Amino acid sequence: MKKKIFVRGPVLSQSGYGEQSRFALRALRYREDLFDIYIQPINWGQTGWIWEENEFRKWMDSRILETQLLIQQKSLQPDISLQITIPNEFEKLCPMNIGYTAGIETDMVAPQWLQKGNDMDKILVVSNHAKNSYINTVAQAKNNDTGEVFPYKLQTPVEVVWESTTTPEYTEEIKGFDPKCDFNFICVSQLGPRKNLEKTIQWFVEEFIDQEVGLIVKTNTRSNSRIDLEHTEERLKAILSAYPDRKCSVSLLHGDLSEAQMRGLYEHDKVKAMVNISHGEGFGLPLFEAAKYALPIVGIDWSGQTDFLDDKFLKVKYELKKVQDSAVWDGVIQKDAKWAYADQGSYKMALRMMYKKHDEFLQLAKELQNHIYKKFNDEDLYQGFCDQIYKPDPELEEWLKRLDEMESL
Repeated sequence: MKKKIFVRGPVLSQSGYGEQSRFALRALRYREDLFDIYIQPINWGQTGWIWEENEFRKWMDSRILETQLLIQQKSLQPDISLQITIPNEFEKLCPMNIGYTAGIETDMVAPQWLQKGNDMDKILVVSNHAKNSYINTVAQAKNNDTGEVFPYKLQTPVEVVWESTTTPEYTEEIKGFDPKCDFNFICVSQLGPRKNLEKTIQWFVEEFIDQEVGLIVKTNTRSNSRIDLEHTEERLKAILSAYPDRKCSVSLLHGDLSEAQMRGLYEHDKVKAMVNISHGEGFGLPLFEAAKYALPIVGIDWSGQTDFLDDKFLKVKYELKKVQDSAVWDGVIQKDAKWAYADQGSYKMALRMMYKKHDEFLQLAKELQNHIYKKFNDEDLYQGFCDQIYKPDPELEEWLKRLDEMESL
């Protein structure tokens, strides 16, 4: 028997949660024999919306339109809600409610997440790090009647469902993209405190200040708009102003790129390795994409990316410490939470080692690519995701089928 599922999330957003939402829709669509899918898009901060016109986008638009009409007519009565967002926004909407979140970059979640999570029937997360942050958090709650203080934990079951991105069949060159240096690292990350991008750039420049080695930074501050480009350029200039005589190159890539162009970027003959020393990742989709295309990786061995990197990358030492005051976000990032701080010396040594012994790490990257294509293939991921939403009982389904046949006689 088909289930009507109401998917609410940033399905059209150019963001990590947008990619997560589209993965969920691809998975559910893989089992359209089990699900009638209804979609309500939400915004995600100030990020833009995806712009590519393809069959999947047209399908999403058609489901969004039908869902909106049914909501207006007050005739949408789904069996299951799938809410793809941060847990602060989870709500009881249907007989069965499932929250699907990337979790948090830190080692603990906010107390509000526990309360909202306990309103759900199930929580799905994208990594074991996200699961552990959830289930290991203990908050202090107070009984309003007695004044008694007691430990408060998540009671709702949490399951890990890995995600993936689509793989375009061809690569597309980026017009005008021709790196100055023959050997370039690349970093794909938002320019914000959680991603540690300023230190990523500063320490790279200090290590290669007298050599012609490049760092390509695919980033933005909030969106891919012209205003954001100008703001991001100014921030990068401020970082680099301390190194006026450097020989190394730091170049900015900003704006919309197609999936085929991103593949072309990762497979460019002058792009040699991915770097990422963010304080933490819910999953780490840019790292996942780089690994899919056999690009060697420099990163830390903590948080969401460890689920797929399989020890096949160049590790940077780190220390878990409390988050910076500037990164505290009430109800999301707690002031007493911890995340990873990359060690400056270890990062610089890793960059140097990757530069000198690139062929060795290229072989390691090919091993990681094979691992990902075996363990993270779409068919298995889609089926695993759908099983967590609804897994029919074969005996019950056969009984219902026979009952339908008898009623039709």
